[in-house]
Amino acid sequence: MAKTKKKKMKLPLAYKPVGFALGWVSGSLAGFAFRKTWMAIRHEEDAPDALDQERGWGEILLAAAVQGALFAVVRSAVDRTGAKAIERSTGVWPAADKGGRD
Repeated sequence: MAKTKKKKMKLPLAYKPVGFALGWVSGSLAGFAFRKTWMAIRHEEDAPDALDQERGWGEILLAAAVQGALFAVVRSAVDRTGAKAIERSTGVWPAADKGGRD
């Protein structure tokens, strides 16, 4: 039992590089998904940003909302997949205990 407790305390630190890599991958995937989604919505290659003087408020806010939603979904999916893979391979959930999970 004590050995398992030690393993649980060390794994979150060991997971940091994996989490960093997964964050980079999720950011890249989200950017790709946003570009494809923006093309489908507006039939334009370039999405507006907040400083784009030629675009209106509605278009800028729509682009920001779509980009934010896609980033959150992709990031959550990649993080969850990575955590489940770590749990399957080590038997330990890679994050600090939350919600009473043992």
